[in-house]
Amino acid sequence: MEMASSREPWLLENGNLKGLSKEIRHGRTAHNMSSSSLRKKSDLTLVSKVPCRKLRQFLGNLQEVILGTKLSVLFPAIPLAIVADCYGFARPWVFALSLLGLTPLAERVSFLTEQIAYYTGPTVGGLLNATCGNATELIIAIFALSQRKIDVVKYSLLGSVLSNLLLVLGTSLFCGGIANLRLEQKFDRRQADVNSLLLLLALLCHSLPMLFRMSGASDAVTVDPILQLSRASSIVMLIAYLSYLVFQLFTHRQLFEAQEESDNDENGGGGEEEPVIGFWSGFIWLVGMTAVISLLSEYVVQTIEDASDSWGISVSFISIILLPIVGNAAEHAGAIIFAFKNKLDISLGVALGSATQISMFVVPLCVITAWIMGIKMDLNFNLLETGSLALSIIVVAFALQDGTSHYMKGLVLLLLYIVIGACFFVSKTPQNQLSTINSGTKAAIDTIFRA
Repeated sequence: MEMASSREPWLLENGNLKGLSKEIRHGRTAHNMSSSSLRKKSDLTLVSKVPCRKLRQFLGNLQEVILGTKLSVLFPAIPLAIVADCYGFARPWVFALSLLGLTPLAERVSFLTEQIAYYTGPTVGGLLNATCGNATELIIAIFALSQRKIDVVKYSLLGSVLSNLLLVLGTSLFCGGIANLRLEQKFDRRQADVNSLLLLLALLCHSLPMLFRMSGASDAVTVDPILQLSRASSIVMLIAYLSYLVFQLFTHRQLFEAQEESDNDENGGGGEEEPVIGFWSGFIWLVGMTAVISLLSEYVVQTIEDASDSWGISVSFISIILLPIVGNAAEHAGAIIFAFKNKLDISLGVALGSATQISMFVVPLCVITAWIMGIKMDLNFNLLETGSLALSIIVVAFALQDGTSHYMKGLVLLLLYIVIGACFFVSKTPQNQLSTINSGTKAAIDTIFRA
C-alpha cells in the first residue's frame, strides 16, 4: 500500500490497490505504448485543494481523461458535430467534425483499457486490449451494416488494413531510418512472421470468394455458394484469431514483450508504474467514450455520401484513405514517434497488430454479425481491392523478412500507398452502382475475363 498512499483517495475506490509489478505491466501492448507517447502528465495541484472528496475525485478523473492527452484540442469537435447535426448544418460539416472528434476518442479508449488492465492483470488486460484495440473501426462497420451500406463496411476495413501496412509501417520505417542513419535498425522478426502468416491466411479467405465468382459460372449459381464460403471462412478466421490470442497472451508471450522489457531495463530497470484513475472510474469512462464513439460513428455513416457528393470525391476514396488516416491518427503518430527512437518492435506491433486484428477479427465478425442480422455480406472485395491487399501483404512480408530496416523500405511502402490511393481517387463509381456490382451482376467483368 506504500505506492498508493501518496496518491489521492480515488485510486483506492475499488478496494486494495495491487502493486504494479513487472508482471502486471506486461498487460500493456504495443497499442498502449504507442498511444502513451501522445499523453501528457496532468498537474493535480489545484484539484487536490478542492475540499469535497466526491468533487475532487470527479475533477481529477476529468483532468486525467480529457486533458491528459496532447489531442485534447480536438475534443470541441465532438459537441460541434452534435450541434451541427441537431441544427441542420450542411452534412459534409457533420461528417468532418465527427471524423475529427473520433481522433482523440480512439486514443482515450487505449488509455482507459490500459488503466483497467492495471487492476485486472496482464491476461484480462490483454484480452481487453485485443477487443477494444480497433473499437472505432468495429463500431463504424456495425452502424454501416445496420444501414445496409455493405460497401462502406468493406472499404473502411480494407482501408484500415492498407493504412496500417503501408502508411503507418512505411512512415515508421522511413522516419526511423532517416533519424538513425548511422545506426542499424533491427527488430524481432518472429513477431512479424506470425502476423505475416495470419495476414496471408486472411488474404486467402478474401481471394477464394472472388476467384470462385470469376470461375465462369453464372451469377445465379455462385451467389449462394460464395456467401456460404465467406461465412465458413469467417468462422475459420475467428478460430485462428482466438488461437493467436492464446499464442500471444499465454504460450509465447515473450515474443510480444521483448521490446518492453528492454525499455524498462534502459530506464533503470524496475520502476513501478501506477494508475491515475480507479477501476470503476475507468470502466465508467470507457463505457461513456464508447457511447460517444457510437454516436459520432453513426453521423459518419449517415453523411459519408453527402460528403462524397459535396467534395467531388468517391466514397471508396473517403472510406479507404480518409477514414483510417483521421480515425487512427493518434495510434499512427505514436508508432512513428517510437520509430524515431529506434524502437521498431513497438512500431511493428502497432502496424502489423492492427492489420492482423482487423483482417482476422473485425472483418469476419462483421460477416457473422451481418449473417445474424439477415444481411448478405461476403468476403468478395472485388478484383481491384483484393489485388491491392494482396500486393501490400506480399511487399510488407518481403520487406520484413531479414529483421533489419532502413529508410528505403519505408519509402517503397509509402509510394505503394500513394499509388493505391491515387487509384481509388480516380475511381468514380457511384454508391448505388457499387452495391449492384457487389450483389452479383458482373456480366461485363465475366466477359472480359473469358476473353
